[in-house]
Amino acid sequence: MSGSEDLLELAVETAREAGRMLVDKRPVDGPDVVQTKSSPTDVVTQMDRAAERLIVERIRAARPDDAFLGEEGGTSAGVSGVRWVIDPIDGTVNYLYDLPDWAVSIAAEVDGVAVAGVVEMPRRGETCTALRGGGALLRSATGARDLQVNAAVPLGQALVATGFGYAAERRARQAEVLTGVLPRVRDIRRGGSCCVDMCSLAAGRVDAYYERGVQAWDVAAGSLIVEEAGGLVGGLHGAPAGPEITIAAGPGTFEALHDLLAPLDPARD
Repeated sequence: MSGSEDLLELAVETAREAGRMLVDKRPVDGPDVVQTKSSPTDVVTQMDRAAERLIVERIRAARPDDAFLGEEGGTSAGVSGVRWVIDPIDGTVNYLYDLPDWAVSIAAEVDGVAVAGVVEMPRRGETCTALRGGGALLRSATGARDLQVNAAVPLGQALVATGFGYAAERRARQAEVLTGVLPRVRDIRRGGSCCVDMCSLAAGRVDAYYERGVQAWDVAAGSLIVEEAGGLVGGLHGAPAGPEITIAAGPGTFEALHDLLAPLDPARD
Protein backbone atom coordinates (compact mmCIF):
# COMPACT_ATOMS: atom_id res chain seq x y z
CA MET A 1 0.00 0.00 0.00
CA SER A 2 1.38 3.41 -0.96
CA GLY A 3 1.67 6.34 1.41
CA SER A 4 -1.26 8.07 -0.29
CA GLU A 5 -3.39 4.93 0.06
CA ASP A 6 -2.59 4.86 3.78
CA LEU A 7 -3.69 8.48 4.07
CA LEU A 8 -6.91 7.76 2.18
CA GLU A 9 -7.70 4.74 4.36
CA LEU A 10 -7.31 6.87 7.50
CA ALA A 11 -9.41 9.66 5.97
CA VAL A 12 -12.23 7.28 5.01
CA GLU A 13 -12.33 5.56 8.39
CA THR A 14 -12.36 8.90 10.18
CA ALA A 15 -14.97 10.52 7.93
CA ARG A 16 -17.28 7.54 8.35
CA GLU A 17 -16.95 7.64 12.12
CA ALA A 18 -17.68 11.37 12.13
CA GLY A 19 -20.64 10.86 9.80
CA ARG A 20 -22.13 8.17 12.04
CA MET A 21 -21.73 10.40 15.07
CA LEU A 22 -23.41 13.31 13.30
CA VAL A 23 -26.41 11.16 12.38
CA ASP A 24 -26.70 9.25 15.65
CA LYS A 25 -26.18 12.20 18.00
CA ARG A 26 -28.10 14.87 16.12
CA PRO A 27 -30.68 16.21 18.62
CA VAL A 28 -34.25 15.31 17.70
CA ASP A 29 -35.25 18.98 17.79
CA GLY A 30 -32.16 20.04 15.85
CA PRO A 31 -28.64 21.07 16.89
CA ASP A 32 -28.00 24.29 18.77
CA VAL A 33 -26.44 27.19 16.87
CA VAL A 34 -23.45 28.20 18.97
CA GLN A 35 -21.91 30.85 16.72
CA THR A 36 -22.51 32.95 13.64
CA LYS A 37 -19.63 33.94 11.39
CA SER A 38 -19.87 36.23 8.36
CA SER A 39 -23.59 36.92 8.84
CA PRO A 40 -26.55 35.76 10.98
CA THR A 41 -27.23 33.05 8.37
CA ASP A 42 -23.64 31.70 8.47
CA VAL A 43 -24.02 29.34 11.40
CA VAL A 44 -21.92 26.94 13.44
CA THR A 45 -23.62 24.22 15.49
CA GLN A 46 -22.28 22.32 18.46
CA MET A 47 -22.16 19.29 16.16
CA ASP A 48 -19.76 21.03 13.74
CA ARG A 49 -17.34 21.50 16.61
CA ALA A 50 -17.83 17.99 17.97
CA ALA A 51 -17.21 16.46 14.55
CA GLU A 52 -14.05 18.48 13.98
CA ARG A 53 -12.71 17.50 17.41
CA LEU A 54 -13.36 13.84 16.64
CA ILE A 55 -11.63 14.05 13.26
CA VAL A 56 -8.55 15.86 14.57
CA GLU A 57 -8.24 13.52 17.56
CA ARG A 58 -8.48 10.37 15.45
CA ILE A 59 -5.97 11.53 12.84
CA ARG A 60 -3.58 13.00 15.39
CA ALA A 61 -3.57 9.74 17.34
CA ALA A 62 -2.41 7.93 14.20
CA ARG A 63 -0.17 10.70 12.81
CA PRO A 64 0.95 13.09 15.56
CA ASP A 65 3.38 15.05 13.37
CA ASP A 66 0.86 16.19 10.72
CA ALA A 67 -0.62 19.66 10.29
CA PHE A 68 -4.34 20.51 10.26
CA LEU A 69 -6.53 23.15 8.64
CA GLY A 70 -10.11 22.93 9.89
CA GLU A 71 -13.09 25.18 9.25
CA GLU A 72 -14.02 25.41 12.91
CA GLY A 73 -10.59 26.36 14.20
CA GLY A 74 -8.87 22.98 14.37
CA THR A 75 -5.72 24.42 12.79
CA SER A 76 -2.19 23.53 13.81
CA ALA A 77 1.28 23.26 12.34
CA GLY A 78 3.16 20.03 11.73
CA VAL A 79 6.58 18.77 10.71
CA SER A 80 5.77 15.77 8.48
CA GLY A 81 4.90 17.63 5.24
CA VAL A 82 1.33 16.26 5.46
CA ARG A 83 -1.61 18.56 6.14
CA TRP A 84 -5.22 17.52 6.68
CA VAL A 85 -7.87 19.90 5.37
CA ILE A 86 -11.16 19.30 7.16
CA ASP A 87 -14.74 20.46 6.81
CA PRO A 88 -16.64 18.62 9.56
CA ILE A 89 -20.05 19.52 8.10
CA ASP A 90 -20.17 21.03 4.63
CA GLY A 91 -23.79 22.12 4.34
CA THR A 92 -24.39 23.09 7.96
CA VAL A 93 -27.71 24.81 7.18
CA ASN A 94 -28.93 21.60 5.52
CA TYR A 95 -27.84 19.66 8.61
CA LEU A 96 -29.59 22.21 10.83
CA TYR A 97 -32.86 21.72 8.92
CA ASP A 98 -32.40 17.92 8.62
CA LEU A 99 -32.02 18.05 4.84
CA PRO A 100 -29.90 15.24 3.36
CA ASP A 101 -27.30 17.17 1.36
CA TRP A 102 -24.46 17.65 3.83
CA ALA A 103 -21.12 15.91 4.08
CA VAL A 104 -17.91 15.35 5.99
CA SER A 105 -14.94 16.35 3.83
CA ILE A 106 -11.33 15.35 4.56
CA ALA A 107 -8.34 15.81 2.26
CA ALA A 108 -4.70 14.96 2.85
CA GLU A 109 -2.09 17.23 1.27
CA VAL A 110 1.57 16.38 0.86
CA ASP A 111 3.78 19.46 0.46
CA GLY A 112 0.71 21.52 -0.41
CA VAL A 113 -0.79 19.16 -3.02
CA ALA A 114 -3.93 17.13 -2.27
CA VAL A 115 -3.14 13.43 -2.75
CA ALA A 116 -6.15 11.79 -1.09
CA GLY A 117 -9.67 12.92 -0.38
CA VAL A 118 -12.99 11.67 0.90
CA VAL A 119 -16.46 13.18 0.94
CA GLU A 120 -18.74 11.19 3.23
CA MET A 121 -22.49 11.79 2.69
CA PRO A 122 -24.21 9.84 5.48
CA ARG A 123 -27.80 10.75 4.65
CA ARG A 124 -27.24 9.77 1.02
CA GLY A 125 -25.50 6.57 2.04
CA GLU A 126 -22.61 7.46 -0.27
CA THR A 127 -18.87 7.96 -0.01
CA CYS A 128 -16.75 9.54 -2.74
CA THR A 129 -12.99 9.03 -2.66
CA ALA A 130 -10.00 9.91 -4.80
CA LEU A 131 -6.28 9.25 -4.96
CA ARG A 132 -4.11 11.56 -7.05
CA GLY A 133 -3.28 9.59 -10.17
CA GLY A 134 -5.52 6.74 -9.03
CA GLY A 135 -9.01 7.78 -10.08
CA ALA A 136 -12.17 8.49 -8.12
CA LEU A 137 -14.80 6.11 -6.75
CA LEU A 138 -18.37 6.31 -5.48
CA ARG A 139 -19.18 3.73 -2.83
CA SER A 140 -22.71 2.93 -1.67
CA ALA A 141 -24.75 0.00 -0.44
CA THR A 142 -24.95 -1.29 -4.02
CA GLY A 143 -21.16 -1.40 -4.43
CA ALA A 144 -18.44 0.81 -5.90
CA ARG A 145 -18.18 2.45 -9.31
CA ASP A 146 -15.66 4.66 -11.05
CA LEU A 147 -16.58 8.31 -11.29
CA GLN A 148 -16.51 10.08 -14.66
CA VAL A 149 -17.62 13.62 -15.40
CA ASN A 150 -19.78 14.43 -18.40
CA ALA A 151 -17.56 16.02 -21.05
CA ALA A 152 -18.27 18.47 -23.87
CA VAL A 153 -21.86 19.15 -22.81
CA PRO A 154 -23.13 22.23 -24.69
CA LEU A 155 -24.07 25.00 -22.28
CA GLY A 156 -27.65 24.97 -23.45
CA GLN A 157 -27.90 21.34 -22.33
CA ALA A 158 -25.81 21.71 -19.16
CA LEU A 159 -27.28 21.31 -15.68
CA VAL A 160 -25.24 23.71 -13.55
CA ALA A 161 -24.86 23.62 -9.76
CA THR A 162 -24.05 26.74 -7.80
CA GLY A 163 -24.23 28.22 -4.33
CA PHE A 164 -24.63 31.59 -2.68
CA GLY A 165 -22.78 33.46 0.03
CA TYR A 166 -24.12 34.60 3.36
CA ALA A 167 -23.73 38.40 3.20
CA ALA A 168 -26.73 40.21 1.71
CA GLU A 169 -24.58 42.35 -0.59
CA ARG A 170 -22.79 39.33 -2.02
CA ARG A 171 -26.06 37.49 -2.53
CA ALA A 172 -27.48 40.41 -4.46
CA ARG A 173 -24.45 40.39 -6.76
CA GLN A 174 -24.63 36.62 -7.19
CA ALA A 175 -28.27 36.96 -8.17
CA GLU A 176 -27.25 39.41 -10.91
CA VAL A 177 -24.69 36.92 -12.22
CA LEU A 178 -27.28 34.17 -12.11
CA THR A 179 -29.61 36.15 -14.38
CA GLY A 180 -26.84 36.06 -16.98
CA VAL A 181 -26.29 32.32 -16.59
CA LEU A 182 -29.78 30.88 -16.24
CA PRO A 183 -31.08 31.74 -19.74
CA ARG A 184 -28.01 30.09 -21.31
CA VAL A 185 -28.06 26.70 -19.57
CA ARG A 186 -30.46 23.78 -19.16
CA ASP A 187 -31.18 24.71 -15.53
CA ILE A 188 -29.60 25.58 -12.19
CA ARG A 189 -29.36 23.44 -9.07
CA ARG A 190 -28.63 24.87 -5.62
CA GLY A 191 -28.08 22.01 -3.18
CA GLY A 192 -26.41 23.83 -0.30
CA SER A 193 -23.13 21.91 -0.02
CA CYS A 194 -20.09 22.65 -2.16
CA CYS A 195 -18.49 19.25 -1.79
CA VAL A 196 -21.75 17.40 -2.45
CA ASP A 197 -22.13 19.49 -5.62
CA MET A 198 -18.60 18.54 -6.68
CA CYS A 199 -19.33 14.86 -6.08
CA SER A 200 -22.52 15.23 -8.14
CA LEU A 201 -20.39 16.69 -10.92
CA ALA A 202 -17.89 13.83 -10.68
CA ALA A 203 -20.76 11.33 -10.83
CA GLY A 204 -22.35 12.91 -13.90
CA ARG A 205 -25.42 14.05 -11.98
CA VAL A 206 -24.76 17.67 -12.94
CA ASP A 207 -22.61 18.98 -15.78
CA ALA A 208 -20.88 21.95 -14.16
CA TYR A 209 -20.46 23.91 -10.95
CA TYR A 210 -19.43 27.44 -10.05
CA GLU A 211 -19.46 29.46 -6.85
CA ARG A 212 -17.87 32.52 -5.28
CA GLY A 213 -16.67 32.40 -1.69
CA VAL A 214 -15.71 28.75 -1.21
CA GLN A 215 -12.74 28.14 1.07
CA ALA A 216 -9.95 25.56 1.05
CA TRP A 217 -11.80 23.18 3.36
CA ASP A 218 -14.88 23.30 1.10
CA VAL A 219 -13.05 22.19 -2.04
CA ALA A 220 -9.88 20.34 -1.02
CA ALA A 221 -11.37 16.84 -1.29
CA GLY A 222 -14.05 17.70 -3.84
CA SER A 223 -11.61 19.24 -6.31
CA LEU A 224 -9.41 16.14 -6.24
CA ILE A 225 -12.47 13.93 -6.78
CA VAL A 226 -13.55 16.03 -9.79
CA GLU A 227 -10.06 16.05 -11.30
CA GLU A 228 -9.63 12.30 -10.86
CA ALA A 229 -13.04 11.84 -12.51
CA GLY A 230 -11.69 13.65 -15.59
CA GLY A 231 -12.90 17.15 -14.79
CA LEU A 232 -11.27 20.56 -14.63
CA VAL A 233 -11.25 22.89 -11.63
CA GLY A 234 -10.04 26.48 -11.78
CA GLY A 235 -10.74 30.17 -11.52
CA LEU A 236 -10.96 32.91 -14.13
CA HIS A 237 -8.35 33.45 -16.86
CA GLY A 238 -6.10 30.60 -15.75
CA ALA A 239 -6.09 31.47 -12.05
CA PRO A 240 -6.47 28.63 -9.58
CA ALA A 241 -9.80 27.94 -7.94
CA GLY A 242 -10.30 29.84 -4.72
CA PRO A 243 -12.55 32.16 -2.75
CA GLU A 244 -12.74 34.64 -5.64
CA ILE A 245 -14.43 32.07 -7.90
CA THR A 246 -14.34 28.32 -8.35
CA ILE A 247 -15.45 26.76 -11.63
CA ALA A 248 -15.59 23.01 -12.24
CA ALA A 249 -16.81 20.97 -15.22
CA GLY A 250 -15.78 18.42 -17.78
CA PRO A 251 -13.50 19.39 -20.68
CA GLY A 252 -15.33 21.54 -23.20
CA THR A 253 -18.06 22.48 -20.76
CA PHE A 254 -15.52 24.09 -18.44
CA GLU A 255 -14.25 26.45 -21.11
CA ALA A 256 -17.77 27.36 -22.23
CA LEU A 257 -18.92 28.11 -18.68
CA HIS A 258 -15.76 30.11 -18.02
CA ASP A 259 -16.37 32.23 -21.11
CA LEU A 260 -19.99 32.80 -20.10
CA LEU A 261 -19.05 33.81 -16.55
CA ALA A 262 -16.00 35.98 -17.28
CA PRO A 263 -17.85 39.04 -18.71
CA LEU A 264 -20.42 38.79 -15.90
CA ASP A 265 -17.60 39.55 -13.43
CA PRO A 266 -18.66 36.90 -10.89
CA ALA A 267 -15.73 37.66 -8.55
CA ARG A 268 -17.03 41.16 -7.77
CA ASP A 269 -19.23 41.85 -4.74
